[in-house]
Amino acid sequence: MEHYTANENRYDSMKYRRTGRTGVLLPEVSLGMWHNFGAVDEYQRSRNILCYAFDHGITHLDLANNYGPPYGSAEETLGRVMDEALRPYRDELFISTKAGYDMWPGPYGNWGSRKYLMASLDQSLKRMHLDYVDLFYSHRYDPETPLEETLQALVDIVRQGKALYVGISRWPLEATRFAISFLRERDVPPLIYQGKLNMLNREPIDEGILQLCQQEGVGFIAFSPLAQGLLTDRYLNGIPDDSRMAKGKFLRPDMLTEELLLQLRQWNAEAQAQGRTLAEQSLRWILEQPGVTSVLVGASSTEQLDKNLKCLR
Repeated sequence: MEHYTANENRYDSMKYRRTGRTGVLLPEVSLGMWHNFGAVDEYQRSRNILCYAFDHGITHLDLANNYGPPYGSAEETLGRVMDEALRPYRDELFISTKAGYDMWPGPYGNWGSRKYLMASLDQSLKRMHLDYVDLFYSHRYDPETPLEETLQALVDIVRQGKALYVGISRWPLEATRFAISFLRERDVPPLIYQGKLNMLNREPIDEGILQLCQQEGVGFIAFSPLAQGLLTDRYLNGIPDDSRMAKGKFLRPDMLTEELLLQLRQWNAEAQAQGRTLAEQSLRWILEQPGVTSVLVGASSTEQLDKNLKCLR
């Protein structure tokens, strides 16, 4: 395995934004490890993407306990890359993980109990070969568990030194309002909210989440910014045989209606008129929304990641 030395100019082209009213700056483009970093994926390619990201100023790596597949394997991949390449740069990285979705069998491997969140983070730290994470999320709202239990677990995780900051993901508006107040009163204010935001899905704007975060000094990071590839040039001429939609993986063929296709082609024409691709324009649109800190992009290759980074130019 070749020795890795980080690019000396890694901070020259990336732009960083303050996360709410905190001391944390995050890159405008962060790397999400939901796909392409599991045990089913070629390790060398995963390592290359992670190193390429860091070489281009992407300091924020976003994971969850069940990213893979199989569950846990994306965190294991990062642990191996930390040992082989990125360990000397640990203090330049901002690493997050989450718990809230299905992870292991039985009643304690899902949702938002104190039992699950604490056990899950302990497992995650072992898989990633880390002493702490920079950010730990409640991955989803749990309508059955008292919010106080979930949120107190986040407070105690910070006090135990296992996470520096906490955040929430995909919580509804009033629960988010409660969480901000509860955590702030205990001197562990939430750093950031992670929500699904793109030109086709504007729920965080329509529901008032983004406005609330902005008012309360909480950051916002968008996942699925390209709507699983819909907001790229991939589907402008129909459904490619090797695409996620053709395989029915996360996208169904019936989603690509004639109306949607016309909208995508219109947006593509507008992007081209500005000298951008549809993907670049889609990422820029998110970054132009008031209150947005960063967008999470996935990547199956360094070439694809480079294309996404062009939105910064």
